[in-house]
Amino acid sequence: MKNLILIGMPGAGKSTVGVVLAKQQGYHFVDSDLVIQEQTGLLLHEIIEQQGDDGFRQVENRINADLAVKHSVIATGGSVIYGREAMQHLKKIGVVIYLKLSCESIAARLGDLRKRGITLREGQTLQQLYDERVPLYERYADITVDCENKSIREIVAEIAARLPK
Repeated sequence: MKNLILIGMPGAGKSTVGVVLAKQQGYHFVDSDLVIQEQTGLLLHEIIEQQGDDGFRQVENRINADLAVKHSVIATGGSVIYGREAMQHLKKIGVVIYLKLSCESIAARLGDLRKRGITLREGQTLQQLYDERVPLYERYADITVDCENKSIREIVAEIAARLPK
């Protein structure tokens, strides 16, 4: 089977679900944010501070477009959907799974947005960012899983049941 690529808002549980899903499927686990940090030698918020949101997205797009992994669950950064090359590559090498959660639930899970490496434009609210991203997540998703009020185990079971055979 191809890779399994998790997309969704920061705080949706991509990394947490990804680790459990990888164990269940017998896959490797790759966190693309960690790959970005390894390749740049910088934390995500440091890249944003030094290069701005657009610079960060260029780095994120380039590194995700070059991911060469097999038999892996890939947890992506929430802004990966802005990178056309990255998303074309990811769709080619795997099944894209959107972990959907309401903006209210996302807000409740997130602390300091900047420390999480979240790219917000000047004056942009989390709700505005959410409204901007959701159509992109939906466009790229092969499978959408509503994660509202579900445990990690329930989410992983739903993903496993919906994977192409």
